[in-house]
Amino acid sequence: MIHDPEIKHFNIRIYGLVINEEKEVLLTDEFQLGQKMTKFPGGGLRFGEGPAECMMREAIEEFGQEVEIVEHFYTTDFFQKSFFFKDHQIISIYYVIRFKEPVRFRISEKPFDFPEMKNGSQSFRWKKITGLSPGDLSLPIDQHVAEMLKKRYGSSEI
Repeated sequence: MIHDPEIKHFNIRIYGLVINEEKEVLLTDEFQLGQKMTKFPGGGLRFGEGPAECMMREAIEEFGQEVEIVEHFYTTDFFQKSFFFKDHQIISIYYVIRFKEPVRFRISEKPFDFPEMKNGSQSFRWKKITGLSPGDLSLPIDQHVAEMLKKRYGSSEI
């Protein structure tokens, strides 16, 4: 068991895994907290909100359209200290989601396809699951989930 006396808070993150018919997963490239990062779409759970509610809110905020939850995919099962806040432990919950309607937002062909590197800049792109590697993602828990996705969706037998 890991005990870090600096850890005083939980930071609960909710992420959506959108997987299309071509076995590609939707990634978001963002500029946040002064740095570039690639991750799965989603964000922080607010007090008074359940994880599924958070996923629905984050979908509206990030995509501008509604999603439905297909299934729970993964919840962090190891200790992860936050890189951004020294006294926080990260717990992430991942859902497989799908859009209720055809995609209405821009999907790019290249990473970080936005006009300037300023906090809040964001773009989306598809990545083949078979070609996905942990190094494609910036956050350790996302990297773990990338490996899980490859095991589950990466074969041609699915």
